[in-house]
Amino acid sequence: MNLPSADELRTEIDNFVTQMSDPAISRDPNKMKELTAQHKIKEELLRYVTQIDKIKTEITEAESMINDEDDEMKALAEDDLVRLNKRENTLNKAIETLLIERDPRDERDVIIEIRAGAGGDEAGLFAAEIMRSYTRYAEDHGWKMHIVSTSTNEQGGYKEVVAECSGTKVFGVLKFERGVHRVQRIPETEKQGRIHTSTVTVAILAQAKEVDIEIKSEDLRIDTYRASGAGGQHVNKTDSAVRITHLPTNTVVAVQDERSQHKNKAKAMSILRARVLESEEEKRTSAEASDRRQQVGSGNRSEKIRTYNYPQDRITDHRIKKSWSNIESVMSGQWDPIFHDMREADNEMRSK
Repeated sequence: MNLPSADELRTEIDNFVTQMSDPAISRDPNKMKELTAQHKIKEELLRYVTQIDKIKTEITEAESMINDEDDEMKALAEDDLVRLNKRENTLNKAIETLLIERDPRDERDVIIEIRAGAGGDEAGLFAAEIMRSYTRYAEDHGWKMHIVSTSTNEQGGYKEVVAECSGTKVFGVLKFERGVHRVQRIPETEKQGRIHTSTVTVAILAQAKEVDIEIKSEDLRIDTYRASGAGGQHVNKTDSAVRITHLPTNTVVAVQDERSQHKNKAKAMSILRARVLESEEEKRTSAEASDRRQQVGSGNRSEKIRTYNYPQDRITDHRIKKSWSNIESVMSGQWDPIFHDMREADNEMRSK
């Protein structure tokens, strides 16, 4: 592995600092976020390289003592070599993980879309539980979660829920959630104690910038209409709801949760842009389908990625063939063990 020297890394870090202090860049939040992420990686790499340089010096000193006539000193040197080589290998592995080519969208905020699949009301209830669990995780990690639109069933579950989530590396963390989530459990309404199987689909869309994809105004049909459901007199008596159709792809987004038509339109455009970008990304990578199937984060929405088996208190991810216990803890927002293992598996596959 050909690593830059500590001095070279310090120069690169100084260059990033200079760029970030540029007033023009400081006024561009997206560019500033990108530079900050790259700056952080370089600083972390410098920390690893500095430690390796120190360890190599200590290894050289220990090797020079291996032939010492004093048996006690020789034994100490041998023990030091084992410890130092182990530490160096650990640092090299950390560097390899840091330098793995990453999805440039990993730093992006996301739009989360969760829809009830098979299983009727039970699927809707599980969709609501998944949404709550992601929200609790976001709160625990300093992210911001905002519900954009919902469609509920009679049991209080979600037929569909769309939310915006912003924070640090949100897409990089949540992208492995894309796909079909299957739950096996006894519904509260089941009198005979039979286990039901239900599904929900989860889509994680990276927030798109206007420079990512061009959406022409002539390609849009924008309809306004009176919002329905809860929301008070104002929501229900004005044409505040917005439905935008992207004609080339027939992508339709409807938002009515805000009282302001302007705010609903802005949110609808944000979701539309993310959906169109996701569609373009899928087309772009279709030629690499065989490689993508080997990756943890393939993100196929029809792919059954995970099963939540309540009677056995077991969550199984079918992509990495690994299981975890304590479903209740996970559903209360404690996703870190699963997210960690998903990233590790993806890193291992990418490094091959």
